[in-house]
Amino acid sequence: MLAGFRRPKIHTDRMELRLPQHGDYRAWVSLRDASAEFLQPWEPEWAADHLGRKSFTNRVYWAQRSQTQGSALALFLIRKADGALLGAITLDNIRRGPAQSATLGYWIGLPHARQGYMREAIVALSHHAFNRMDLSRLEAACLEENTASRGLLERSGFKYEGVAQSYLQIAGRWRNHVLYAMLRSDRRGRVEG
Repeated sequence: MLAGFRRPKIHTDRMELRLPQHGDYRAWVSLRDASAEFLQPWEPEWAADHLGRKSFTNRVYWAQRSQTQGSALALFLIRKADGALLGAITLDNIRRGPAQSATLGYWIGLPHARQGYMREAIVALSHHAFNRMDLSRLEAACLEENTASRGLLERSGFKYEGVAQSYLQIAGRWRNHVLYAMLRSDRRGRVEG
């Protein structure tokens, strides 16, 4: 197990960020289903069994295996006040050696959007990535027209770096994405996109 990958306990003022568990299925499927129209325009096309138990079980096993191998860190956002599942955040494609970098991805359920939860999670996970996992660079991408996500990344300390043509398939078609990055020691100042 790599340093920083031992069952992380990341706490913010309002949340605990933790690995998904099998017992989270009902809360996850309820939140994803209720938020489908809100999430689907920004995500890869959902498989027919996206909300099925087997699909969720595979996600739980993938998160545990990836965390143990040091290739990804997939966490659920759990509100401390009532244990509610709010969304998820992932550091994926963790590259060691000279790169020391990872790709950030996230989603928040519609009932919890625009309440500062995701910014709180990004700040906490970034701190964990730089100080506990010894990463040097975090990358993130979103659709050009996703102004909410772009603003979130900028408010969280990410800097605009450019546009990737046909970066990901979203809602069934290849889409350009704007690229952002945060460096452990960032002296670039604000870079407008």
